[in-house]
This record gives sequence, structure tokens and C-alpha cells, in this order.
Amino acid sequence: MINHQKLKSMTTLLLIFSIFTLPSFLTSTEAEYLSHACSNTTTFTPNSTFQSNLNRLFSTLSSNANRSTGFYNATVKTPNNAVYGLFLCSGNVLGTDACETCVATATGEIPRRCPIDKEVVIWYDDCMLRYSYVSFFSTSAENPAVFLLNSQDVTEPTRFNQVLTASMNEVATEAANDADKFATKKMKFSDLITLYTLGQCTQDLSAATCHKCLKIIIAQLPSCCSRKQGGRVLFPSCNVRYEIYPFYPQDGTAPEPAPGASPPPPKGKSKIPTLTVVAIVVPISVSVLLLVVAYCCITRRARKKYNQAAADEPSGENDITSVKSLQFDFAAIQAATSNFSDDHKLGEGGFGQVYKAILSNGQEVAVKRLSRNSGQGTEEFKNEMVLVAKLQHRNLVRLLGSCLEGQEKILIYEFVPNKSLDCFLFDPEKQGQLDWSRRFKIISGIARGIMYLHEDSRLRIIHRDLKASNILLDGQMHPKISDFGMAKIFGVDQTQANTNRIVGTLLGSYGEMGHLWNCWIRV
Repeated sequence: MINHQKLKSMTTLLLIFSIFTLPSFLTSTEAEYLSHACSNTTTFTPNSTFQSNLNRLFSTLSSNANRSTGFYNATVKTPNNAVYGLFLCSGNVLGTDACETCVATATGEIPRRCPIDKEVVIWYDDCMLRYSYVSFFSTSAENPAVFLLNSQDVTEPTRFNQVLTASMNEVATEAANDADKFATKKMKFSDLITLYTLGQCTQDLSAATCHKCLKIIIAQLPSCCSRKQGGRVLFPSCNVRYEIYPFYPQDGTAPEPAPGASPPPPKGKSKIPTLTVVAIVVPISVSVLLLVVAYCCITRRARKKYNQAAADEPSGENDITSVKSLQFDFAAIQAATSNFSDDHKLGEGGFGQVYKAILSNGQEVAVKRLSRNSGQGTEEFKNEMVLVAKLQHRNLVRLLGSCLEGQEKILIYEFVPNKSLDCFLFDPEKQGQLDWSRRFKIISGIARGIMYLHEDSRLRIIHRDLKASNILLDGQMHPKISDFGMAKIFGVDQTQANTNRIVGTLLGSYGEMGHLWNCWIRV
């Protein structure tokens, strides 16, 4: 027989388990795609200056996706080649990782859906990303438009439209005058139904322009969404949504009981001890909830695999991640590094030497010149390089392309200005720049990057040489894991569940990482 103390301990453990595990189940690790629009008329040539500028724009937008406003616009301009872009995250996901995840997903997905288009808009549930070869900042665009409808009808469409229009008009006024150009509203339709509405504009619009954009959508609601319990209209410059359920975070207060509801039964003394009731009810409730959540996660993962299988189909010879589009000219790389001179050298690792280079279009890149002991042939190297180039995550160094000539195998990465983590950890003067808050963010970023490689990427990659010198820091001190594809590119002999030889630097795998974590604890 379990005594009350043990029962209490077990109950407490179950409660703690549910508190810490349920958020991880319920938090989505991917952005939910809604729609996109490619120009189809104005295109660029693969591997051109415009494509290089576009890649730089994507990198800039991704690195700014953690802004508290959920909005950022940027321009990358070279002579006769300019690209303008912005992202807008939904106001109901600010303060979470959803905005960063959504923007990272968008910058990785656009090249697959619109590989050579100079004007693109893509919408996800949590964000919108847009770019063009002409400036569109501070102007309103109502096309292309996307209409998404709930399949269920309302019972009183005429009165429902009246309530919807009134609520939307209030949302439009509040959003136009809000600093973040975002507003929500809930309005009672009946004793049992509450209408929830949302409106948002890009933050570069003036109040008048934002209000005009939203009013254009509101005017179309009776024709596009009549009789429907929910609807969503997406413009490049503004969007609205309404439902009869709370689809955005509420203020945390409990809803008022509906009129006519039966009063709660009178309280009385229970013959069963309260602790026993809690010990029985809580584990059962948590177990049932976990089963439901697990079922939803399994279903979602199965759908993700199905969608991923379709996404992995070749998209044609103009795919931005084809071998041809990722190929850099060796002579250009040689010139940009002054024939791989020591003046350009950034470092040296087990896979080769790294140089800083400035391309002819002004873009700064890191050039990794691989040592010649790779176990792969040229075609295998190309295939693996294309796969690794498709991996997109804010905590991974982005692979921009490669160069193959004779025995030379060169990888081109985005340039990360603050060098590697070991330069800060093991330098007594720079250690002070890593306060506990910054160290914790670096640890979290590394963990997210490794989780992506292990669980969510197109490849299942085990780094096997994770060390401080392979963690690079960008201008905002965000960590970016490097060399994460080297085990694939170098053709190390391995199977899915087993590796047949130990790889990585001995110091990096054991001694340095142990010292690294000691440095975290010593703060």
C-alpha cells in the first residue's frame, strides 16, 4: 500500500512532467504554409548579380527576424541590380520563436517555389515575406489577393455580416493608429457565439494608407465570405481574419457563463480525502491529454513527411539549389582571396583552410578550401553539396555554393563577422563580453541548431565535431553552427544507426567541449 507521502510525491512529479512536456508537444517547429504568388513575367538569370543580392537580402531578413516589432524591411543594391524586401509577422506570435522560424522557413522555401522570379509574395500562418526589383515601401498593394474560407455556414447571414462589418471597422481604425499596425476585437453575436476579428498592416504604411487598405478588404467580405463562420483575406500590404472561436491569444480571463446555464451544485464534504482525489484524477487527465497530443503530433508528422516528399521532388533545371545555380567560378574565388594568401586566411580546421573573400558584387563570403583527402568523387560531392545547401536554419551557417576545378573542392559560406566562440571563451579580455544572458542565448541557439539537424532537416545529420571553434557568432552574437555537413560531404563510412570509425578532432570532441561547458558554469 502506497502511503500518502509517496502518493503526494508521485502526484507532484506527474504535474511537473505535464508542465514541462506539454509546451514542447504543443509548440510547432515549422511554419504553416498558406499561399504564394510569383510574378512569372519578370525573371532573373540563375547565378547572376540579382541572385547574389537576393541571397544577401534573405540573410539580412532572417538575421532580423527576432525584432520585437515583428517587422523589418531592407534593400540590397548594386549598380543596375536592386532588390527590396520585407517580412511581417502576425502580431499574435510576437515574443515567441514563431516569427524567426517562419521567416527562416520562407527564405528557404521561396527559391523552391519561385526560383527565378523578381517579384514574390509568400504567406504563412505566422508571417508574410515579400520582395521585388522595384521599391514598394510605404505604398499599399491589394494584388495579388488570397481568400481563405471556413467551410461552415452561419445561421443568420444578414445579421452576421452586420456584426462582422461593425467589428472589422473598429479593428481597421485601431490597427491604423497602432504603432505596430495590429489590432484585435471580439464582439458578441449571440448568447452562445462570440465573433473574433483581427486586422494588420505592414508597419511602413502611414495610418491613412493602412486604414484604406483594410477598408478595401472589409468592403469585399460580404461578397467573398458571405455566410461563412470564418474567413481570411491576405493582401501584400494588409490582412484580416475573423472566426467564431478565439484564434489569437486571449487576456487569460475565464469566459463568462452563458445565460440560462445551470448553477453549480452546492459544495459538500467529500468522504474521499482531497489528496487521493487529486492523485487519481490528475494522472488520468494528464495521461489522456498526452495521448491526444501525441496522436495529433504523429498525424502532423505523417502529413509533414507526405508534404516533404512532394517538396523534395526536382523543380526543374532553373531550381536555385541545382548544381549549376550554386557553382562559383574558380578564377573569381582565386582573385577574391589573392590566390588564397595568408592575409585573407581566417583559420584552419580538420577539413581545410578558411579564407575571407569579397566578391565582385561587394558581398563578403567565407571560402573553405577543402583538403584533398575527401572520400567522394566529383558527382557525389555535387549531390551532397546541393542537399546541404538546402538546409536553412537561423543557427546554421548558410552554404551559398561551391567551386569545383580539377582537384580543388571549395565551399562558399555566408561571412560571419564575430569569428568563432573559442575566440571569446579562451581570451581573458573578451570573456567579459559573455555575460550569463548572452551565454544562455548562445547555448539555446546551439541546441536549436542541433535539434534541427537531428530531427527537422531534410537530412539526418550528426555533427560529430561540435566544438567552440565550429560555433560562429554573427553581428548580434547569435550562434551559427559550421561544418555541419562535412561528415556527409567527406563521405565518412557510416550507416543510419552506427558509425564505423571515430571522426572529429580529439580535442574538439572531448577536452575542448568539456572546458567549454565549465566556462558556462563558472560565470
